[in-house]
Amino acid sequence: MSDFAAYSQNDEPPIWEILSDELNFSCRVWELRTRRYRHPRNGKEDDFYYLNSRDWVIVVARTIEGDFILVRQFRCGLNALSWELPGGIIDAGEDPIQAGLRELKEETGYVTEKGILIGACSPNPAILNNRCQIVFADRCQLSQSGLDWDEHEEMEIRTLSEKEVMQWVAENKISHALALVGILFYRVNVLKEPTKCS
Repeated sequence: MSDFAAYSQNDEPPIWEILSDELNFSCRVWELRTRRYRHPRNGKEDDFYYLNSRDWVIVVARTIEGDFILVRQFRCGLNALSWELPGGIIDAGEDPIQAGLRELKEETGYVTEKGILIGACSPNPAILNNRCQIVFADRCQLSQSGLDWDEHEEMEIRTLSEKEVMQWVAENKISHALALVGILFYRVNVLKEPTKCS
C-alpha cells in the first residue's frame, strides 16, 4: 500500500529532487540514463530510468489536391508495419519547421514552400524527456530530386482523402500515437473543428 497522499483539485503533487543523473547506454538516437530522485516531503529516494532523446517532428502534409500524405514502414518495437505521418529527428540547432519539411522531402519526395507549427506534445513523459513538434504543410507536390531514405528506411507512400484518413483512424488502421496526435492538432488548430463524439 502506497503511503503517498492523494491530491485534491486545488493541490499539486510535488516535483521530486534530482540527486544524480548517470549514463547507462548510448546509441545513435537516444541515451538510457538513470536518475536518482528524492521526494521533497517524505524523503524517500529511488532510481528511475529514462531515455534522453533529441526532439522529434511529424508532418501533417496535404497535396495540392487536398489529399493527405502517409507512409507505412516496418517498426521493430511493434514487429509489424505501421501507417504514420512523415517525420523524424530534429537535428541540433535545426528549426522544427525546416526539419519537418526536410523529413517530408526525404521520406516521401513531396515538397512545399512553407509549413506552420500547429502543436507539440510529450511523446511519453514517463520514460522520454523529449518533445515532438507537429508541422502542417499544405499544397505539397512531388519534387524531381526523389527520395533520400536513411540506412534502414523503406516505406510505402500513399495519399488519402481526409475522409479516408478519418476512416482509417476510426478503424485503428492508423494506430501510431504521434500520427493520431498530429491529426488531432490538425482538426483543432487548422480546421478549427472540435472532434465529434457520438
